[in-house]
Amino acid sequence: MKSALAIFGCAFGLTFAPHLAGATPPVASVLRAGDFEHYVGSFNADDEEVYGGTIRNTNAWAFLSDNIPLFECPDKTLEEIYYFRWWSYRKHLRQTPDGFVVTEFLPDVPWAGKYNTINCAAGHHFYEGRWLRDPRYLDEYATFWLRKGGGVRVYSFWIADSLWNRYLVTGLAGEIKELFPDLVANYRGWEKDNLGPDGLFWQIDGRDGMEMPIGDNNDKPGYRPTINTYMFADARAIAKIAELVGNEGVAEEFRGKAARLKQLVQEGLWDKSAGFFKFLPVRPDAKLSAGRELFGYTPWYANLPDPGYEVAWKQIMDTNGFYAPYGLTTAERRCSDFRLSYQGHECQWNGPSWPYSTAVTLTSMANLLNNYQQSVIGKQDYFEVLSAYAKSQHLKRESGVVVPWIDEDLNPLTGDWIARTIMRGKGKEIYERGKDYNHSTFCDLIVNGLVGLRPRADDTIEVNPLVPEGRWNYFCLDAVLYHGHILTIFYDKTGTRYHRGAGLRVLADGVGVAVAPGLSRMTGALPKRP
Repeated sequence: MKSALAIFGCAFGLTFAPHLAGATPPVASVLRAGDFEHYVGSFNADDEEVYGGTIRNTNAWAFLSDNIPLFECPDKTLEEIYYFRWWSYRKHLRQTPDGFVVTEFLPDVPWAGKYNTINCAAGHHFYEGRWLRDPRYLDEYATFWLRKGGGVRVYSFWIADSLWNRYLVTGLAGEIKELFPDLVANYRGWEKDNLGPDGLFWQIDGRDGMEMPIGDNNDKPGYRPTINTYMFADARAIAKIAELVGNEGVAEEFRGKAARLKQLVQEGLWDKSAGFFKFLPVRPDAKLSAGRELFGYTPWYANLPDPGYEVAWKQIMDTNGFYAPYGLTTAERRCSDFRLSYQGHECQWNGPSWPYSTAVTLTSMANLLNNYQQSVIGKQDYFEVLSAYAKSQHLKRESGVVVPWIDEDLNPLTGDWIARTIMRGKGKEIYERGKDYNHSTFCDLIVNGLVGLRPRADDTIEVNPLVPEGRWNYFCLDAVLYHGHILTIFYDKTGTRYHRGAGLRVLADGVGVAVAPGLSRMTGALPKRP
């Protein structure tokens, strides 16, 4: 019998990867896909499918059951939003004459490029979508940005880093080797257009996707922790890809570029008195910005800082800093320029919570907890921020019914979606512009962060859950396609939930490869290929 994915492909004239086409989808070892179908049924029933895409709601479960890892946990809000975000991501897979692309907005917006694409959140698209089992979607999306007319440098975009981190999941190096010359050319394009004389990259806030920040820095060029972290990450990724293709000259060159950026960010963008990475305007005698902004955590997204900068994380759980019940604020609340305004521009980054920045910060938190020795924050903090992020992804309809929802910016104190409220009040012409907004990650934060599957280039499976000890008695991530194998990661405190033994366990193709008594870091070896 053909899989639902193969049937869907035939219906639309699509061809899929040989390991999927006409084959039965990988079988989960512990969970049953059908146990989670009710989520998609509920999402479909509550949805106003205003903007039809390539994969309609009627085909949503067939697509998801063939493509995504299964996740179960005691926290049903986290579980629900995990499936909701895959359901909404699926809406943004658009078939075009140039292959599949991933959109940010469902409706066409005038500032988008070819096929309504915007590269601002494309890095998030790759990090999230790297867990899809069919590789075609992101293969074609990558080629689109670099060879098919996508505006790859319109906004800041960490494309080489994204493709490298996708390779760490798939284990398939063919695409990044093929696109290697394009990635090098793209980096040199950034150097030509946005590299300052001191060696740091500059960007205006709007082209970082972060318009209307604190102070008077709107539309003014500056050396930002964001663009410089992305360029550091891309330089490091290009060096690693160069090693794969055997070009040691380029590898050495880009290792040097990454090392130089690391030094300059730490020397030039770190405010010692504030203990934070900040924005530096491009003008004579410029000083670092006065207030702390959430993007100051971006350097940890790429593990850029050396040990010793962890003091910045003291602000993350402080309610006078960035913590709020419905998501992290984009500016610290103690800052005199902090605003939660329903006047003027509907997209402001001077206080409202933005899923884009929350996702970056949570990825940075996971890196800090995995790769640094520090005592400033712990697993409980990651769990609390992730839980608040999940809680924020809801909307109370006029009928009083609460439904899962992802939109643009929101009020971190009330959970109201600010841009949506402003635009509805003004009668804006694009109906539900931000509905199912694809501008952030969530599923990757569950897989890579909470459950703790840390992708690697070698044949070692590394798992380090960020679930606080004693918080849950069970969880399971199943049917994960990783380096050509199907992984199952589950924790069963007593052994009575899954009846496969107590503790934390990892299966590869149904065979146990690692076990630990508690929620600790562990490693195992992938089975040898025939």
